[in-house]
Amino acid sequence: AVLRLENKITESGGKIFSTNGKTADFDTTLKTCKEAGGSIATPENPGENDAILHFVKSFKTYAYLGIRESLIPGKFQILDGTQLSYTNWHLNEPSGKGEEECVEMYTDGTWNDKRCNHNRLIVCQF
Repeated sequence: AVLRLENKITESGGKIFSTNGKTADFDTTLKTCKEAGGSIATPENPGENDAILHFVKSFKTYAYLGIRESLIPGKFQILDGTQLSYTNWHLNEPSGKGEEECVEMYTDGTWNDKRCNHNRLIVCQF
């Protein structure tokens, strides 16, 4: 059973992060995490960012984060409306200015604003 969980669960600061290794668009990712009893992974410090990055590197694909553009173009917030206290934007990001409402994590752990209709790795937090 231990081998089956390898690269599927990480923990940081009391949060547990998990992936099923599948990719989906942003709305499907939200639904999948909710159905599993969690929410979409939202890093709030470097340790949590690294826990999510573990999956992104393992599966060699980007993952959506639980962060969206607010009503103010170029300003991002956690899905519940909370201001971001931690960010890890890639150089010159966010750049979508209202066109790219979702946030993805690159394989180096930095963030990029992206349209929400692309398929990205599903990573949930519990």
